[in-house]
Amino acid sequence: MAIPTFVDHARLTVSAGNGGHGCASVHREKFKPLGGPDGGNGGNGGSVILRVDQGLTTLVDYHRQSQRKASNGQPGMGGNRNGANGDDVVLAVPPGTVITDHDTGELIADLGEVDEVVVAVGGRGGLGNAALASNTRKAPGFALLGEEGEQRVIDLELKVLADVGLVGFPSAGKSSLIAAISAAKPKIADYPFTTLVPNLGVVVAGETTFTVADVPGLIEGASEGRGLGHDFLRHIERCQAIVHVIDCATWEPGREPVGDLDIIERELANYGGLADRPRLVALNKIDVPDARDLAEIVRPDLTARGLQVFPISTKTGEGLTELVYAMAQIVAERRAQQDAAPRPRTIIRPEPLADDRAAQFTIKRQGDGQGGHVWRVRGTKPERWVRQTDFTNPEAVGYLADRLNRIGIEDELLALGAQPGDAVAIGAGDNPVVFDFAPQVETGGELLGRRGEDARLDDVRPSVQRRRQLDAEYHAARQQQMGDDRDVDWREQHRRALVEELAHDFEDEDE
Repeated sequence: MAIPTFVDHARLTVSAGNGGHGCASVHREKFKPLGGPDGGNGGNGGSVILRVDQGLTTLVDYHRQSQRKASNGQPGMGGNRNGANGDDVVLAVPPGTVITDHDTGELIADLGEVDEVVVAVGGRGGLGNAALASNTRKAPGFALLGEEGEQRVIDLELKVLADVGLVGFPSAGKSSLIAAISAAKPKIADYPFTTLVPNLGVVVAGETTFTVADVPGLIEGASEGRGLGHDFLRHIERCQAIVHVIDCATWEPGREPVGDLDIIERELANYGGLADRPRLVALNKIDVPDARDLAEIVRPDLTARGLQVFPISTKTGEGLTELVYAMAQIVAERRAQQDAAPRPRTIIRPEPLADDRAAQFTIKRQGDGQGGHVWRVRGTKPERWVRQTDFTNPEAVGYLADRLNRIGIEDELLALGAQPGDAVAIGAGDNPVVFDFAPQVETGGELLGRRGEDARLDDVRPSVQRRRQLDAEYHAARQQQMGDDRDVDWREQHRRALVEELAHDFEDEDE
Protein backbone atom coordinates (compact mmCIF):
# COMPACT_ATOMS: atom_id res chain seq x y z
CA MET A 1 0.00 0.00 0.00
CA ALA A 2 1.44 3.33 -1.06
CA ILE A 3 2.01 5.97 1.58
CA PRO A 4 -0.04 9.11 0.81
CA THR A 5 1.83 12.33 0.17
CA PHE A 6 -0.57 14.44 2.22
CA VAL A 7 -1.71 13.46 5.70
CA ASP A 8 -3.58 15.95 7.86
CA HIS A 9 -4.39 13.71 10.83
CA ALA A 10 -2.16 11.37 12.79
CA ARG A 11 -2.22 9.59 16.12
CA LEU A 12 1.07 9.43 17.95
CA THR A 13 2.22 7.54 21.04
CA VAL A 14 4.96 9.51 22.75
CA SER A 15 7.07 8.26 25.65
CA ALA A 16 9.54 10.39 27.56
CA GLY A 17 12.70 8.87 29.00
CA ASN A 18 12.95 7.63 32.56
CA GLY A 19 15.19 9.38 35.05
CA GLY A 20 18.36 7.60 36.11
CA HIS A 21 18.65 6.16 39.62
CA GLY A 22 20.83 7.87 42.17
CA CYS A 23 23.94 6.08 43.40
CA ALA A 24 24.61 4.98 47.00
CA SER A 25 28.38 4.93 47.32
CA VAL A 26 30.97 5.53 50.06
CA HIS A 27 34.35 7.03 49.33
CA ARG A 28 37.19 4.59 50.03
CA GLU A 29 40.95 4.98 49.89
CA LYS A 30 43.96 3.82 51.90
CA PHE A 31 43.52 4.50 55.63
CA LYS A 32 39.99 5.89 54.86
CA PRO A 33 37.66 2.95 54.47
CA LEU A 34 34.65 5.14 55.30
CA GLY A 35 35.47 8.51 53.78
CA GLY A 36 31.89 9.74 53.42
CA PRO A 37 29.13 9.42 50.81
CA ASP A 38 30.06 10.19 47.21
CA GLY A 39 27.15 8.79 45.18
CA GLY A 40 26.14 10.99 42.23
CA ASN A 41 22.67 11.94 41.04
CA GLY A 42 20.89 10.23 38.16
CA GLY A 43 20.36 12.11 34.92
CA ASN A 44 16.97 13.41 33.82
CA GLY A 45 15.11 11.53 31.11
CA GLY A 46 14.67 13.09 27.70
CA SER A 47 11.42 14.83 26.76
CA VAL A 48 9.36 14.65 23.57
CA ILE A 49 9.00 18.07 21.94
CA LEU A 50 6.89 19.14 18.96
CA ARG A 51 8.37 22.07 17.04
CA VAL A 52 7.03 24.00 14.05
CA ASP A 53 8.92 23.62 10.76
CA GLN A 54 7.83 26.19 8.19
CA GLY A 55 8.96 23.94 5.37
CA LEU A 56 6.51 21.13 6.17
CA THR A 57 2.95 20.89 4.86
CA THR A 58 1.95 17.35 5.87
CA LEU A 59 2.02 14.88 8.76
CA VAL A 60 3.05 12.00 6.52
CA ASP A 61 6.14 11.28 8.65
CA TYR A 62 3.87 10.07 11.43
CA HIS A 63 1.48 8.11 9.22
CA ARG A 64 3.28 4.81 9.77
CA GLN A 65 5.83 5.51 12.50
CA SER A 66 3.35 6.34 15.21
CA GLN A 67 5.54 5.70 18.27
CA ARG A 68 8.35 7.98 19.42
CA LYS A 69 10.42 7.56 22.58
CA ALA A 70 13.10 9.70 24.18
CA SER A 71 16.20 8.18 25.78
CA ASN A 72 16.55 7.48 29.50
CA GLY A 73 18.81 9.34 31.88
CA GLN A 74 21.97 7.56 33.00
CA PRO A 75 22.32 6.41 36.63
CA GLY A 76 24.65 8.21 39.00
CA MET A 77 28.07 6.81 39.85
CA GLY A 78 30.53 6.90 42.72
CA GLY A 79 33.07 9.65 43.03
CA ASN A 80 30.31 12.31 42.89
CA ARG A 81 29.75 11.62 39.19
CA ASN A 82 26.26 12.51 38.00
CA GLY A 83 24.57 10.52 35.25
CA ALA A 84 24.10 12.08 31.83
CA ASN A 85 20.70 13.47 30.89
CA GLY A 86 18.70 11.65 28.23
CA ASP A 87 18.46 13.25 24.78
CA ASP A 88 15.23 15.03 23.88
CA VAL A 89 13.30 13.91 20.81
CA VAL A 90 12.26 16.92 18.69
CA LEU A 91 9.49 16.18 16.19
CA ALA A 92 8.97 18.63 13.34
CA VAL A 93 5.35 19.40 12.42
CA PRO A 94 3.78 21.85 9.94
CA PRO A 95 2.50 25.22 11.15
CA GLY A 96 -1.17 25.07 12.07
CA THR A 97 -0.99 21.67 13.80
CA VAL A 98 -3.42 21.25 16.67
CA ILE A 99 -2.41 18.78 19.40
CA THR A 100 -4.98 17.12 21.66
CA ASP A 101 -4.83 14.36 24.23
CA HIS A 102 -6.47 11.26 22.79
CA ASP A 103 -7.72 9.90 26.12
CA THR A 104 -9.13 13.10 27.63
CA GLY A 105 -9.76 15.25 24.56
CA GLU A 106 -7.87 18.11 26.21
CA LEU A 107 -6.27 20.67 23.92
CA ILE A 108 -2.53 20.54 24.56
CA ALA A 109 -1.35 23.23 22.15
CA ASP A 110 -2.14 25.01 18.91
CA LEU A 111 1.04 25.34 16.89
CA GLY A 112 -0.51 28.14 14.91
CA GLU A 113 -0.08 30.31 18.02
CA VAL A 114 3.11 28.91 19.56
CA ASP A 115 6.18 27.42 17.91
CA GLU A 116 7.07 24.65 20.34
CA VAL A 117 5.46 22.52 23.02
CA VAL A 118 6.62 19.69 25.29
CA VAL A 119 4.08 16.88 24.99
CA ALA A 120 5.82 14.33 27.26
CA VAL A 121 8.09 15.41 30.11
CA GLY A 122 11.09 13.26 30.97
CA GLY A 123 11.37 11.74 34.43
CA ARG A 124 13.60 13.42 36.99
CA GLY A 125 16.74 11.66 38.05
CA GLY A 126 17.05 10.34 41.59
CA LEU A 127 19.36 11.95 44.12
CA GLY A 128 22.50 10.12 45.16
CA ASN A 129 23.46 9.64 48.80
CA ALA A 130 25.93 12.53 48.57
CA ALA A 131 23.03 14.91 47.92
CA LEU A 132 20.99 13.32 50.71
CA ALA A 133 23.71 13.78 53.34
CA SER A 134 23.12 16.38 56.03
CA ASN A 135 24.43 17.31 59.47
CA THR A 136 22.13 14.76 61.07
CA ARG A 137 22.36 12.10 58.35
CA LYS A 138 26.05 12.08 57.53
CA ALA A 139 26.31 8.83 55.59
CA PRO A 140 23.05 7.73 53.98
CA GLY A 141 23.16 4.14 52.88
CA PHE A 142 20.54 4.64 50.18
CA ALA A 143 19.71 6.77 47.14
CA LEU A 144 16.49 7.83 45.44
CA LEU A 145 15.16 6.13 42.35
CA GLY A 146 14.61 7.98 39.10
CA GLU A 147 11.05 8.81 38.10
CA GLU A 148 9.35 7.32 35.08
CA GLY A 149 8.89 9.52 32.03
CA GLU A 150 5.47 10.67 30.93
CA GLN A 151 3.67 8.58 28.32
CA ARG A 152 0.55 9.60 26.42
CA VAL A 153 -1.33 9.21 23.15
CA ILE A 154 -1.85 12.44 21.23
CA ASP A 155 -3.82 13.36 18.12
CA LEU A 156 -2.23 15.66 15.56
CA GLU A 157 -4.63 17.59 13.33
CA LEU A 158 -3.33 19.87 10.60
CA LYS A 159 -5.28 23.02 9.80
CA VAL A 160 -3.67 24.70 6.82
CA LEU A 161 -2.48 28.26 7.47
CA ALA A 162 -3.60 30.34 4.48
CA ASP A 163 -4.81 33.90 4.02
CA VAL A 164 -7.53 33.12 1.47
CA GLY A 165 -9.54 29.92 1.08
CA LEU A 166 -11.16 28.88 -2.19
CA VAL A 167 -14.43 26.97 -1.74
CA GLY A 168 -16.96 25.64 -4.15
CA PHE A 169 -18.51 22.59 -5.74
CA PRO A 170 -16.32 19.95 -7.41
CA SER A 171 -15.01 20.96 -10.85
CA ALA A 172 -15.84 24.63 -10.21
CA GLY A 173 -12.30 25.59 -11.22
CA LYS A 174 -10.59 26.13 -7.88
CA SER A 175 -7.45 24.25 -8.89
CA SER A 176 -7.35 26.10 -12.20
CA LEU A 177 -7.68 29.42 -10.37
CA ILE A 178 -4.84 28.74 -7.93
CA ALA A 179 -2.68 27.56 -10.82
CA ALA A 180 -3.45 30.74 -12.78
CA ILE A 181 -2.63 33.21 -10.00
CA SER A 182 0.33 31.42 -8.37
CA ALA A 183 3.16 29.05 -9.15
CA ALA A 184 1.28 26.05 -7.69
CA LYS A 185 0.79 23.09 -10.00
CA PRO A 186 -2.26 21.18 -8.74
CA LYS A 187 -3.79 18.30 -10.62
CA ILE A 188 -6.48 19.52 -13.04
CA ALA A 189 -8.93 17.22 -14.86
CA ASP A 190 -12.49 17.27 -16.23
CA TYR A 191 -14.06 15.06 -13.57
CA PRO A 192 -15.30 15.76 -10.01
CA PHE A 193 -13.10 15.37 -6.95
CA THR A 194 -9.87 15.70 -8.92
CA THR A 195 -8.34 17.48 -5.94
CA LEU A 196 -8.04 15.12 -2.98
CA VAL A 197 -5.74 17.22 -0.82
CA PRO A 198 -5.54 20.99 -0.14
CA ASN A 199 -3.18 22.92 -2.40
CA LEU A 200 -1.32 26.05 -1.36
CA GLY A 201 -0.14 28.84 -3.61
CA VAL A 202 1.71 32.09 -2.94
CA VAL A 203 0.26 35.15 -4.66
CA VAL A 204 1.90 38.57 -5.04
CA ALA A 205 -0.30 41.62 -5.63
CA GLY A 206 1.60 44.89 -5.50
CA GLU A 207 3.29 45.08 -2.10
CA THR A 208 1.09 42.39 -0.56
CA THR A 209 2.09 38.75 -0.58
CA PHE A 210 -0.42 36.20 0.65
CA THR A 211 -1.19 32.49 0.43
CA VAL A 212 -4.25 30.90 -1.13
CA ALA A 213 -5.58 27.45 -0.19
CA ASP A 214 -7.55 25.33 -2.62
CA VAL A 215 -9.97 23.29 -0.46
CA PRO A 216 -11.27 20.07 -2.07
CA GLY A 217 -14.75 20.28 -3.52
CA LEU A 218 -17.69 20.66 -1.16
CA ILE A 219 -21.16 19.24 -1.77
CA GLU A 220 -24.44 19.46 0.05
CA GLY A 221 -24.12 17.64 3.37
CA ALA A 222 -20.36 18.13 3.57
CA SER A 223 -20.60 19.32 7.18
CA GLU A 224 -22.30 16.00 8.02
CA GLY A 225 -19.66 13.83 6.38
CA ARG A 226 -20.65 13.64 2.71
CA GLY A 227 -17.94 13.88 0.10
CA LEU A 228 -14.53 15.25 1.09
CA GLY A 229 -15.73 18.38 2.83
CA HIS A 230 -16.05 16.76 6.25
CA ASP A 231 -12.30 16.13 6.28
CA PHE A 232 -11.18 19.43 4.73
CA LEU A 233 -13.55 22.11 6.02
CA ARG A 234 -11.17 22.64 8.92
CA HIS A 235 -8.50 23.87 6.52
CA ILE A 236 -10.33 27.17 6.01
CA GLU A 237 -10.71 27.92 9.74
CA ARG A 238 -7.56 30.06 9.74
CA CYS A 239 -8.21 31.89 6.47
CA GLN A 240 -8.58 35.68 6.48
CA ALA A 241 -11.12 35.62 3.65
CA ILE A 242 -13.24 33.14 1.68
CA VAL A 243 -13.65 33.16 -2.09
CA HIS A 244 -16.64 31.34 -3.57
CA VAL A 245 -15.67 29.86 -6.92
CA ILE A 246 -18.92 29.23 -8.81
CA ASP A 247 -19.15 27.28 -12.04
CA CYS A 248 -21.34 29.18 -14.48
CA ALA A 249 -20.97 26.55 -17.20
CA THR A 250 -21.98 23.43 -15.29
CA TRP A 251 -23.92 20.78 -17.17
CA GLU A 252 -25.56 19.27 -14.07
CA PRO A 253 -29.33 19.74 -13.97
CA GLY A 254 -30.76 21.87 -11.18
CA ARG A 255 -27.50 23.75 -10.66
CA GLU A 256 -27.37 27.55 -10.87
CA PRO A 257 -24.95 30.11 -9.31
CA VAL A 258 -27.18 31.52 -6.57
CA GLY A 259 -28.29 28.06 -5.48
CA ASP A 260 -24.69 26.82 -5.38
CA LEU A 261 -23.70 29.80 -3.24
CA ASP A 262 -26.56 29.19 -0.82
CA ILE A 263 -25.66 25.52 -0.44
CA ILE A 264 -21.99 26.25 0.29
CA GLU A 265 -22.88 29.02 2.74
CA ARG A 266 -25.26 26.65 4.52
CA GLU A 267 -22.49 24.08 4.90
CA LEU A 268 -20.09 26.74 6.21
CA ALA A 269 -22.72 27.88 8.72
CA ASN A 270 -23.31 24.30 9.89
CA TYR A 271 -19.58 23.83 10.37
CA GLY A 272 -19.45 27.06 12.38
CA GLY A 273 -16.84 29.68 13.22
CA LEU A 274 -16.63 31.27 9.75
CA ALA A 275 -19.36 33.91 9.85
CA ASP A 276 -16.95 36.82 10.39
CA ARG A 277 -14.77 36.11 7.32
CA PRO A 278 -15.13 38.49 4.35
CA ARG A 279 -16.53 36.87 1.21
CA LEU A 280 -15.73 37.31 -2.45
CA VAL A 281 -17.57 35.63 -5.31
CA ALA A 282 -15.75 34.50 -8.48
CA LEU A 283 -18.14 33.58 -11.33
CA ASN A 284 -15.88 31.27 -13.29
CA LYS A 285 -15.73 30.01 -16.90
CA ILE A 286 -17.10 33.15 -18.56
CA ASP A 287 -15.04 32.17 -21.60
CA VAL A 288 -18.09 30.01 -22.42
CA PRO A 289 -20.77 32.25 -24.06
CA ASP A 290 -23.72 30.88 -22.09
CA ALA A 291 -21.71 31.13 -18.86
CA ARG A 292 -20.94 34.81 -19.51
CA ASP A 293 -24.63 35.55 -20.04
CA LEU A 294 -25.56 33.67 -16.87
CA ALA A 295 -22.93 35.58 -14.89
CA GLU A 296 -24.37 38.90 -16.03
CA ILE A 297 -27.87 37.77 -15.04
CA VAL A 298 -27.01 36.68 -11.46
CA ARG A 299 -24.47 39.41 -10.73
CA PRO A 300 -27.05 42.02 -9.58
CA ASP A 301 -28.66 39.53 -7.18
CA LEU A 302 -25.30 38.72 -5.58
CA THR A 303 -24.29 42.37 -5.41
CA ALA A 304 -27.56 43.15 -3.64
CA ARG A 305 -26.43 40.81 -0.86
CA GLY A 306 -23.39 43.01 -0.26
CA LEU A 307 -20.93 40.67 -1.98
CA GLN A 308 -18.12 41.68 -4.31
CA VAL A 309 -18.59 39.74 -7.55
CA PHE A 310 -15.85 39.10 -10.13
CA PRO A 311 -16.63 37.34 -13.42
CA ILE A 312 -13.42 35.48 -14.30
CA SER A 313 -11.97 32.96 -16.70
CA THR A 314 -9.04 30.88 -15.54
CA LYS A 315 -8.48 29.82 -19.14
CA THR A 316 -8.12 33.30 -20.68
CA GLY A 317 -7.12 35.20 -17.53
CA GLU A 318 -10.02 37.63 -17.79
CA GLY A 319 -10.92 39.27 -14.47
CA LEU A 320 -8.11 37.58 -12.52
CA THR A 321 -6.18 40.79 -11.83
CA GLU A 322 -9.19 42.49 -10.24
CA LEU A 323 -9.89 39.40 -8.14
CA VAL A 324 -6.29 39.10 -6.95
CA TYR A 325 -6.09 42.74 -5.90
CA ALA A 326 -9.42 42.46 -4.10
CA MET A 327 -8.02 39.48 -2.16
CA ALA A 328 -4.88 41.42 -1.36
CA GLN A 329 -6.88 44.40 -0.08
CA ILE A 330 -8.90 42.23 2.31
CA VAL A 331 -5.77 40.45 3.56
CA ALA A 332 -3.95 43.76 4.13
CA GLU A 333 -6.92 45.19 6.05
CA ARG A 334 -7.23 42.11 8.24
CA ARG A 335 -3.51 42.13 8.98
CA ALA A 336 -3.67 45.82 9.91
CA GLN A 337 -6.56 45.13 12.28
CA GLN A 338 -4.65 42.33 13.94
CA ASP A 339 -1.52 44.46 14.30
CA ALA A 340 -3.50 47.39 15.70
CA ALA A 341 -5.36 45.26 18.22
CA PRO A 342 -3.53 45.24 21.55
CA ARG A 343 -1.91 41.93 22.18
CA PRO A 344 -2.76 40.41 25.52
CA ARG A 345 0.12 40.56 27.92
CA THR A 346 1.34 37.25 29.20
CA ILE A 347 1.38 37.44 32.98
CA ILE A 348 3.14 34.61 34.74
CA ARG A 349 1.80 34.10 38.22
CA PRO A 350 3.70 31.43 40.14
CA GLU A 351 1.53 29.07 42.09
CA PRO A 352 1.58 29.81 45.81
CA LEU A 353 3.60 27.52 47.98
CA ALA A 354 1.55 24.83 49.60
CA ASP A 355 1.97 25.75 53.25
CA ASP A 356 -1.22 24.13 54.50
CA ARG A 357 -1.61 20.38 54.61
CA ALA A 358 -4.76 20.38 52.51
CA ALA A 359 -2.83 21.86 49.59
CA GLN A 360 -0.14 19.15 49.77
CA PHE A 361 -2.26 16.02 50.14
CA THR A 362 -5.77 14.70 50.64
CA ILE A 363 -6.90 11.71 52.66
CA LYS A 364 -10.15 9.84 52.07
CA ARG A 365 -11.54 6.71 53.63
CA GLN A 366 -12.60 4.23 50.96
CA GLY A 367 -13.95 0.71 51.01
CA ASP A 368 -11.70 -2.09 49.85
CA GLY A 369 -14.52 -4.24 48.47
CA GLN A 370 -14.04 -6.92 51.13
CA GLY A 371 -15.88 -5.43 54.04
CA GLY A 372 -12.91 -3.40 55.24
CA HIS A 373 -11.60 0.04 54.42
CA VAL A 374 -8.46 1.79 53.37
CA TRP A 375 -7.16 5.31 53.88
CA ARG A 376 -6.37 6.68 50.43
CA VAL A 377 -3.66 9.37 50.40
CA ARG A 378 -3.34 11.47 47.24
CA GLY A 379 -0.98 14.33 46.54
CA THR A 380 1.84 15.31 44.23
CA LYS A 381 4.57 15.14 46.85
CA PRO A 382 3.60 11.86 48.57
CA GLU A 383 3.11 10.07 45.27
CA ARG A 384 6.42 11.32 43.89
CA TRP A 385 8.26 10.32 47.07
CA VAL A 386 6.80 6.82 46.88
CA ARG A 387 7.98 6.45 43.28
CA GLN A 388 11.48 7.51 44.33
CA THR A 389 11.78 4.98 47.16
CA ASP A 390 13.66 1.70 46.95
CA PHE A 391 11.52 -0.54 49.17
CA THR A 392 14.23 -3.20 49.32
CA ASN A 393 16.32 -0.83 51.45
CA PRO A 394 15.04 -0.42 55.04
CA GLU A 395 16.92 2.85 55.44
CA ALA A 396 15.22 4.26 52.32
CA VAL A 397 11.84 3.22 53.69
CA GLY A 398 12.67 4.99 56.94
CA TYR A 399 13.60 8.12 55.00
CA LEU A 400 10.22 7.96 53.21
CA ALA A 401 8.45 7.68 56.56
CA ASP A 402 10.33 10.75 57.79
CA ARG A 403 9.27 12.74 54.75
CA LEU A 404 5.62 11.72 55.00
CA ASN A 405 5.56 12.48 58.70
CA ARG A 406 7.19 15.87 58.13
CA ILE A 407 4.28 17.16 56.02
CA GLY A 408 1.76 15.93 58.58
CA ILE A 409 0.22 12.81 57.06
CA GLU A 410 0.51 10.83 60.29
CA ASP A 411 -1.12 13.59 62.35
CA GLU A 412 -3.92 13.98 59.80
CA LEU A 413 -4.61 10.23 59.83
CA LEU A 414 -4.86 10.26 63.60
CA ALA A 415 -7.18 13.27 63.48
CA LEU A 416 -9.46 11.45 61.03
CA GLY A 417 -9.68 8.42 63.31
CA ALA A 418 -7.19 6.01 61.79
CA GLN A 419 -6.22 3.13 64.08
CA PRO A 420 -2.91 1.24 64.24
CA GLY A 421 -2.93 -1.56 61.69
CA ASP A 422 -5.27 0.21 59.25
CA ALA A 423 -4.33 0.04 55.58
CA VAL A 424 -2.95 3.26 54.11
CA ALA A 425 -2.63 3.46 50.30
CA ILE A 426 -0.53 6.12 48.60
CA GLY A 427 -0.69 6.60 44.85
CA ALA A 428 -3.08 6.73 41.94
CA GLY A 429 -4.61 3.93 39.91
CA ASP A 430 -5.22 0.34 40.87
CA ASN A 431 -1.71 -0.40 42.14
CA PRO A 432 -0.90 2.04 44.93
CA VAL A 433 1.66 1.33 47.64
CA VAL A 434 -0.10 0.03 50.74
CA PHE A 435 1.26 0.38 54.30
CA ASP A 436 0.04 -0.70 57.69
CA PHE A 437 -0.53 2.40 59.77
CA ALA A 438 1.89 2.39 62.74
CA PRO A 439 1.90 5.83 64.41
CA GLN A 440 4.77 7.06 66.55
CA VAL A 441 7.08 4.20 65.64
CA GLU A 442 10.74 5.00 65.29
CA THR A 443 11.73 4.60 61.64
CA GLY A 444 15.01 4.51 59.87
CA GLY A 445 17.57 2.02 58.69
CA GLU A 446 18.65 -0.88 60.83
CA LEU A 447 22.16 0.54 60.86
CA LEU A 448 20.97 3.75 62.46
CA GLY A 449 20.81 4.40 66.19
CA ARG A 450 18.74 7.45 66.73
CA ARG A 451 17.09 8.76 63.60
CA GLY A 452 19.56 10.59 61.42
CA GLU A 453 22.68 9.17 63.08
CA ASP A 454 24.99 6.52 61.66
CA ALA A 455 26.61 4.14 64.16
CA ARG A 456 29.19 3.14 61.56
CA LEU A 457 30.92 6.48 62.03
CA ASP A 458 31.44 5.77 65.77
CA ASP A 459 32.73 2.22 65.43
CA VAL A 460 36.49 1.64 66.04
CA ARG A 461 38.18 -0.73 63.63
CA PRO A 462 40.05 -3.77 65.08
CA SER A 463 43.38 -2.56 63.70
CA VAL A 464 42.97 0.73 65.54
CA GLN A 465 42.09 -1.11 68.73
CA ARG A 466 45.25 -3.26 68.48
CA ARG A 467 47.45 -0.25 67.82
CA ARG A 468 45.99 1.58 70.78
CA GLN A 469 46.58 -1.43 73.06
CA LEU A 470 50.27 -1.70 72.04
CA ASP A 471 50.69 2.03 72.60
CA ALA A 472 49.20 1.72 76.06
CA GLU A 473 51.54 -1.18 76.96
CA TYR A 474 54.54 0.75 75.68
CA HIS A 475 53.75 3.83 77.76
CA ALA A 476 53.06 1.71 80.84
CA ALA A 477 56.46 -0.02 80.55
CA ARG A 478 58.19 3.28 80.06
CA GLN A 479 56.53 4.75 83.10
CA GLN A 480 57.56 1.77 85.19
CA GLN A 481 61.21 2.11 84.18
CA MET A 482 61.43 5.85 84.70
CA GLY A 483 59.62 6.08 87.97
CA ASP A 484 59.36 9.60 89.30
CA ASP A 485 62.79 10.74 88.07
CA ARG A 486 62.34 12.42 84.68
CA ASP A 487 66.13 12.72 84.12
CA VAL A 488 66.80 8.99 84.14
CA ASP A 489 67.65 7.40 80.82
CA TRP A 490 64.86 4.90 80.74
CA ARG A 491 66.25 3.19 77.64
CA GLU A 492 69.51 2.36 79.51
CA GLN A 493 67.56 1.10 82.49
CA HIS A 494 65.42 -1.01 80.23
CA ARG A 495 68.58 -2.51 78.64
CA ARG A 496 70.06 -3.34 82.02
CA ALA A 497 66.82 -4.95 83.15
CA LEU A 498 66.83 -7.16 80.10
CA VAL A 499 70.48 -8.18 80.66
CA GLU A 500 69.71 -9.02 84.26
CA GLU A 501 66.69 -11.03 83.27
CA LEU A 502 68.68 -12.95 80.69
CA ALA A 503 71.47 -13.60 83.18
CA HIS A 504 68.97 -15.19 85.54
CA ASP A 505 67.77 -17.34 82.75
CA PHE A 506 71.32 -18.58 81.97
CA GLU A 507 72.02 -19.33 85.66
CA ASP A 508 68.94 -21.51 85.74
CA GLU A 509 70.20 -23.46 82.77
CA ASP A 510 73.67 -24.02 84.36
CA GLU A 511 72.12 -25.46 87.47
